[in-house]
Amino acid sequence: MQTRKLGNTGLVTSAIGFGCMGLNHHRGPAKDEQEMIKVVHGAIDAGITMFDTAEVYGPYTNEELVGKAFKGKRTGLQIATKGGFHITASGNEPDSSPENLIQEVEGSLKRLQTDVIDLYYIHRIDPTRPIEEVARTIQGLMKAGKIRHWGLSEVSAETIRRAHVVEPLAAVESEYSVWWREPEEKIFAVLEELGIGLVAYSPLGRGYLTGKLDTNASFDVNDNRGELPRFTKEALAANQVVLYLLQKIADEKQATLAQVAIAWILAQKEWIVPIPGTTKLTRIQENIAAAAIQFSSSELQSINQAIAQLEIVGDRYPQSENERTGR
Repeated sequence: MQTRKLGNTGLVTSAIGFGCMGLNHHRGPAKDEQEMIKVVHGAIDAGITMFDTAEVYGPYTNEELVGKAFKGKRTGLQIATKGGFHITASGNEPDSSPENLIQEVEGSLKRLQTDVIDLYYIHRIDPTRPIEEVARTIQGLMKAGKIRHWGLSEVSAETIRRAHVVEPLAAVESEYSVWWREPEEKIFAVLEELGIGLVAYSPLGRGYLTGKLDTNASFDVNDNRGELPRFTKEALAANQVVLYLLQKIADEKQATLAQVAIAWILAQKEWIVPIPGTTKLTRIQENIAAAAIQFSSSELQSINQAIAQLEIVGDRYPQSENERTGR
């Protein structure tokens, strides 16, 4: 497995990471825990070192699963998790107060069965707290040896700059894929200037870019895609144009649609690490093979131009969630 450097704070990970959320959260009824632990072990055996989870996945149960899977295998691996929410039975509200963050980090450490978190993100920005205050709280946790590196998730360029002045960021996590390129507009330039990495979640468009979802797909309980505008029947049908383009490229490269989607991300910048998730061992091998796909500069330019001409139907989140992404 190739490696990539995330930011200038010394964090080196596998070029392709693993998004753990779908192991038991927001992708339908949770599967057998032992089977999902085997999937994580398969990812480790394949050379993946970066594993991404969060306190709200479950909540709590995803971190617990990752902690069990990492038992006896921690050396050389990076755990990334996220906090900054006040979790209640009625919903989750951003809370990056010092008291809450300190409590959350301790809880994550316990669930993950580790003494240090390699990369800790603020999951969503708390509008009631200056980001400088949040950065100082994280700074204290880093000095205490609880966190090695820190990052922000779904934030504006201005917030990145302000946070980075107080405590340098290793990475920003954002959705980024063939059908969601917004980070290129304002975020990329700031990340490049400041030397911060990008961790791309949902690089396969929550499964859509694999071409495996039928246009009449329905979604079970615990599968949040049923609530997303981009996964209505109308949007699923209209966005087939994306798959047609990916299929054309896949045919030329003798690859799958998923491999092309991941390889495209890797080709954009050397400081981007995509984190596709799966519940199937076979998909791990398929995903990591994407790192071997190369695009010439002319090929990449042509592909990017073709993607830019596509009209994507449906927003990625409902309006209520969009308001929490800090754009």
